[in-house]
Amino acid sequence: MIKRRSVIDIPSFFVGSILSVTSADKHDPNKTRKFVGICIQKRYCGLRHEFVLRNVVDNLGIEIAYDLYDPTIHNITVLRLEKRLDDDLLYLRDALPQYSTFPFDMEPEYLLDGAPVPINDIKVKLKPRPWVGRWERKGYKGIDDVDQHITEKMKGQKKKLEEPWEKYDLMKEYRRTIPEEEQEEIFSEVFSELHQLSLSNKKLKKSRVYVKPKKTG
Repeated sequence: MIKRRSVIDIPSFFVGSILSVTSADKHDPNKTRKFVGICIQKRYCGLRHEFVLRNVVDNLGIEIAYDLYDPTIHNITVLRLEKRLDDDLLYLRDALPQYSTFPFDMEPEYLLDGAPVPINDIKVKLKPRPWVGRWERKGYKGIDDVDQHITEKMKGQKKKLEEPWEKYDLMKEYRRTIPEEEQEEIFSEVFSELHQLSLSNKKLKKSRVYVKPKKTG
């Protein structure tokens, strides 16, 4: 991870942020390809860390999954840093296209150093069913009135399948993350090098122009 971070700047971003990724073309190592999209999912951690970008190009929804530390990635740029109301945005696959459409020539919007990450509280409208997922069962906050799309029977199933206790399941959270003891051991080895990288990245960011992010909706 340190070797990759010493070669390219890997910025912090969240589900809901708009990114531009330039990577090598696997069919021609001498060429690169650029993809712009909204981050709809982040999963795993460490060397296994993955993220998924989505965009609608020529009326076709396109998603690309990237390994964060993939050596074929040449550049990751955060075009708009923001969070959403949910931990994943997989339901954008069944949302109206405008919620997943971003121009490939989009200019970066920078925040002041130390400014809080904006939370975009937009609620998207879904297309009529059928959907690729049972979104009504997930308790998403970023969907506008999911109940208008489902039958009374589905509403009953939704209530029956609710698991409000899940957020108190400490063992489930433990299995999803690296134990704290292991994290401390790992970061004790890499902290000094990460700290130096962080300082150099901050110097670069200070030279950038501040642009207030625009809220989409």
